[in-house]
Amino acid sequence: MSPQLPLASPDLDALRALLKARGQELPELLAGLWDGPWPSFVLDAKGQVLLTNARLQALMGEISLKGQRLLPSGKAQELRLIDDQGRDHLLQAWVHPLEGGLGLALLQDHSTELAARERADRMQSEIDQWLDLCPLPALMHDDQGLLLRFNAAFAALCRRLSPQLPISLHELPPEWRELLHVKTSDASQEFHRNALLAPPGDRRRWMRVRARRLSGPWTRPRTLVMLEDRSAEQDLELAQQQLQTLMDTAGVGLATFQAEAGWSRPGTGAPPPPLLAGEVEAASGLKPAPALQGVNREMVEPDSRAEYEKLQQALKQATPTVARYAVRHPEHGLRWLMTRVEIGQLASGQKTTSVLTVDITDHQQAQARNESLQQSLHLQTERERAVLDSVLVGIVTVGREGIEWMNRSARRMFGGDLAEFAGQPISSVATEAPDHPFRQTQYLDELPEGLAETFECRVVARDGREFWVVGNAVATVGPDSSRQLTYALLDIERRRQAEAQSQQAQASLHRIIEAAPIAISLHDARTLQVRQINQAAAALAGRPEEELMGASLEALFGSGDEAATIRSDMEFALQSSEVLQREYRLTVRGQARIWDARLLHLAGVNDASGELEPEQLLLVATDVTQQRAQEAARLEAAIAQRELLVREVHHRIKNNLQGVAGLLQQIAARRPEVRTVINEAVGQVQAIAQVYGLQVGMSGPLRLRKVVEAVMGSVQRMFGREILVTVDGAMAEQSHRWGLPEAEAIPIALTLNELFTNALKHGGQEPVRCELRFDPEQVVLRIVNEGTLPAGFDLAQVRGGVTGLGLVRALLPRRSALLGLTQEGPLVVCELSLWPPGVQLLEAL
Repeated sequence: MSPQLPLASPDLDALRALLKARGQELPELLAGLWDGPWPSFVLDAKGQVLLTNARLQALMGEISLKGQRLLPSGKAQELRLIDDQGRDHLLQAWVHPLEGGLGLALLQDHSTELAARERADRMQSEIDQWLDLCPLPALMHDDQGLLLRFNAAFAALCRRLSPQLPISLHELPPEWRELLHVKTSDASQEFHRNALLAPPGDRRRWMRVRARRLSGPWTRPRTLVMLEDRSAEQDLELAQQQLQTLMDTAGVGLATFQAEAGWSRPGTGAPPPPLLAGEVEAASGLKPAPALQGVNREMVEPDSRAEYEKLQQALKQATPTVARYAVRHPEHGLRWLMTRVEIGQLASGQKTTSVLTVDITDHQQAQARNESLQQSLHLQTERERAVLDSVLVGIVTVGREGIEWMNRSARRMFGGDLAEFAGQPISSVATEAPDHPFRQTQYLDELPEGLAETFECRVVARDGREFWVVGNAVATVGPDSSRQLTYALLDIERRRQAEAQSQQAQASLHRIIEAAPIAISLHDARTLQVRQINQAAAALAGRPEEELMGASLEALFGSGDEAATIRSDMEFALQSSEVLQREYRLTVRGQARIWDARLLHLAGVNDASGELEPEQLLLVATDVTQQRAQEAARLEAAIAQRELLVREVHHRIKNNLQGVAGLLQQIAARRPEVRTVINEAVGQVQAIAQVYGLQVGMSGPLRLRKVVEAVMGSVQRMFGREILVTVDGAMAEQSHRWGLPEAEAIPIALTLNELFTNALKHGGQEPVRCELRFDPEQVVLRIVNEGTLPAGFDLAQVRGGVTGLGLVRALLPRRSALLGLTQEGPLVVCELSLWPPGVQLLEAL
């Protein structure tokens, strides 16, 4: 490298540090390029900018490119960057690979070329915009007739002349090609040419061509051509020639006023306008038409007064105007008149005022009817278009020139607007199949009007989508009496996909059913015959699948009671939409098996072809014999364990209660003053202990008779006296069947303890008798002892408490027990009645 190279510059220091961090040295050639006149930056293998030199920073200003990804590869390419001033720079980049996966990008500024290119593009865009804004057909061609540019008006004309837009003037009809192919040698002069031509479907017209050669850098000369329709001017001249004859024969009022010559009129047959009766008639000296003679302000309808006054003002001030007004003539009734005032100037410079008055009553009435009809037709058309745009079916109208109209659904199907398809054949969205329905052009001529041709085909949209449609084509007559084809298309791509997926799902389901370890069968809803069955279900019946197809329930499950039950359950499941679960015990090869079955009614649905499938019943069954056996074993073990635990608990409670009773008796022995109260509590504890003692070794309700005997024995032991017991009643021999629910056992035991205790304490020296009567409806216990009740004693007045009769009233269940205490001579009779649910009649042992 040259010794003049500034190797100590800050840029080189930054580059040297970057390479050193990657274990590399800075070559002298790289240092020269980096500190040279070219904008440069260093990037890694992923295209991420790591470092920029001073030249690039001076070009772009104070912006940071560090960390940006500018080059996806090491190839030379163009970059567009925006500097800190918002200016766009076009840079050409050449990447030189370095060691360590780095690259040095050298840049060259092509911004001047970019600006020139953009100016050229804007110029071309402006030319295109001017052509599009021109309402007349305009085009640009070279000397060879090649069409370089043309506007929409010329494109519309070409669609009438040729099936497709031409590329050259030579593709147009000869008379049009000769008119438009203009070769001019002078760019400063405009060339004119006229011709009488007949556009397709129209009368012959006078056409004028205006052409001018364009100067520019192109190799071939270019000519700008504009086409004008001069037929209107020709028609105007002819109309001017016919006006004189028309005025002479039509009988309309026409007059022209000149200040020097007064009023004049063309020909001799037409009088001046009747409007001039009044102010202007006196000055002209002309008489109004006999039919409307004497029209004045009083005849003008109120709604037309403003128009009439405007007309009078225009006549006085010599200003042009047109007035339509209504008059009510005494002889002709309501009439509509139109008067036109025109101000002109002759070649000599004289000003003229022309007034034309016409009776437009018929025209006004016809116009009113026409406006009403047009509004109705317009409204009807809008409604039809709105309805067609709202339907999901694509509607396409095709004429001889191609597509004429499409609704919103058709535009969505084809992937474009109407402007993109107008004039194109509908086969532009057809596939390459030669027999595609959209390629059948004979429909337009051969299909009878009103008859439909139905088809199903694939359509290719503008965005490349291919999908299936079903539709029909109908021949109709258009507004101009020309034949049209109206296509109605329905997108069935999703239906096709759904059908394919349904078939795949059905095949997969069939394989799953065949391989499933559970029994599955499908039955006809009307006869319950087998329509489909898998191997597991066939094994359940013990016969091959082929023999069971179409078989009855009896052939599948036998003819016993179980088959009748299954048939009844199937008939019930057919009346419901829910899954019916049942469990059946069937004998298969001499072994009893338990099957958990589920029945589901399958309502009729449309299959892939659209036909309604018959209703069916699905049976899914699982062999749960081993599972039920295990569950039964677990249940029996749990019950046995529970009973063991309950017996142990009851035994311990009884022992604890008896221990408590013993402690209370010891306290009563030491404390005579509270012996009575403590003995009463001891009796209650002993009664509860007796109940728990009876529950040891048994489960369920306690036997009522055993409870009575246990409490009675405890009370007898406490008082040292005997209670005589007698048993009678209709169920005396089955007294053991009456039981006490667990919740009622302790309250009844405490009640019996109190009743027996009271009888022994207050019964004198005579033995206490206990009578038990067991009937089918109730159990009655009578305790009879010697004694006398207090005067006026009423059991209902006894208040509840924790001792004596108060405790009894508090403990007895009110809905299933009744207590009575009466005096019968020297005896006191206590009667306790118990009935369900306070007591229960148990099953016989």
